[in-house]
Parts: sequence; structure tokens; C-alpha cells
Amino acid sequence: MADYLVKSLIDGGMFRAYVVDATETVAEAQQRHDAWSAATAALGRTLIGTMLLSTSLLKGDEKLTVKVNGHGPVGAIVVDGNANGTVKGYLQYPHTSLPLNEKHKIDVKKAVGINGMLTVTKDQGLGQPYTGQVPLVSGELGEDFTYYLAKSEQIPSAVGVSVFVQPNNTVKVAGGFLIQVMPGASDEAIARLEQRIKEMPMVSELLLAGQTPEEILALLFKEEKIKIVQKMPVGFKCDCSKDRFAQSLASIQPAALQEMIDEDHGAEAVCHFCGTKYQFSEDDLRAILTEAQAK
Repeated sequence: MADYLVKSLIDGGMFRAYVVDATETVAEAQQRHDAWSAATAALGRTLIGTMLLSTSLLKGDEKLTVKVNGHGPVGAIVVDGNANGTVKGYLQYPHTSLPLNEKHKIDVKKAVGINGMLTVTKDQGLGQPYTGQVPLVSGELGEDFTYYLAKSEQIPSAVGVSVFVQPNNTVKVAGGFLIQVMPGASDEAIARLEQRIKEMPMVSELLLAGQTPEEILALLFKEEKIKIVQKMPVGFKCDCSKDRFAQSLASIQPAALQEMIDEDHGAEAVCHFCGTKYQFSEDDLRAILTEAQAK
């Protein structure tokens, strides 16, 4: 089944809740980057967190970029997201696999590291993008996205992100939730929710058991009234193209372009986000050079 995200209002606006099944999204990222288990879990959680952040904070054509760098073995992770629920992302060292942690789970904290920052840059089409940055507090990423929302957006929230990676490195399930506490929420309702989140299995375990995002919502809010506002398709989508790379090549020094023509007899450009390769022949490069020099 295709990935989708559910947006909801709880008890007339005490909470906003978002739950997503992002299995195919994370599976595609794993395949495109040939990521190993620890890298897949770290990248997958960041993709899900970015998806939840962008669909809850953005509107229209707005977009954001999340960068996570805890100086762990996977290196820096970069993910772009937008209000439409599509994401693309990559990490520095996809071939990262680590021993399981004491809970016999993938050690995402060790893979990501905790000596660094989570940075969110929002482009709202107003010229200067807004950047918010917080130190990593756990490296598990759910708590880090929660901390970002509290500190940089002043939105008390709870974020859960999880990925189940199979022994052959492929993704079995992936998903997450984001709950925003609204100003009208009562102390009792908040306490009830906190207790349920503590008791609830990871989203990946619920998805493995066949639960849908709607059923996960119902687990989180048993007595409360749930109003589903929107169900939207989500996925991994890269907007790279040969034209875009041609524009990038046109911006480099003419001497460097000439060197590619004379010595390399062409060029290959590889998209960081999706791994697509674009070939530029000598004639392509000459055309780019001629056009650049004419400007």
C-alpha cells in the first residue's frame, strides 16, 4: 500500500496529531543509497521526522531542510521536505552497520552521535530563509525533533520515529507520529497522553502488526474525540534534472570546464539525494561553456 499521512484534531483542538506510514519512502531511500542497517535506521528516522515537521509547519510552496550531524559513524544527514509530504535525503556514510544496543535494537544513537546539532532551515519564499538550531539531546532523533519543536518553534510536542530494518538491510516497515500540544489542552489530557506514549510500542512494531495510521491514532487517544482533517499521500521524490546540473556546471570557472572537455572528454554528475547519474558529453560541455561566456 502507498505511504500516507493522517492529520487530525483531538477534542476540538486540544492537540494536533499526525501519524504516517512511510515504509515505501524509507525503502526507496535505502535502495537508492545502498544503505546498511544503522545508516538506514538513521536516515529513515530523519526522513520521517522531516516529513512530520514539514507537513505540520509549512504551507503552499514552502520547504525546509533538516541537517543532523552528531559526528557519529554515519556522518552528516541532510533531508529536504515540503508541505506536500515529499522528502529526499542522503547521508555521508551509507555503508554503516553497528552491533545491536543493550535492547537488541539498531544502535541509532551511536550511529548518529550526540556531539553535534540538529539544524532546520525553512524557506518560506520571503528571501532570507529562517534557520533554527538545537544541540542533539539523544541521537535517537525522535527526542531531538521534539526538543527542536519546543526550543525553536515554541510548540510543546511529542515525536516518535521508527524503522524496522531486516537482516538483509531492506526496510520492512517505517513510520512515526507528531503530536502538538495546543494552548487549550488540559493538564489531565496532557498527563494521559504522556502515559500512553510511555506505554505504547514503537510505531514500527504497530505497523508490523498490521496497524494503520488511523488505528495508531486511536491507540494514542482512546477516550478523546478524534477528527481526521486530511489523509495525504507522501513519498520519496527528487527534483533533480540534467538541466539543473547544467546550470551548476555553467557557474564554474571557464578554465575548469575547458579542462573537463580537453582532459576528461566529458563529465558525470551524481545527485547526492537520489543517486541518479547524468552524463555530459564534450558537445554538451562546449554548449554550456559557450552559453556561459555569452552572458
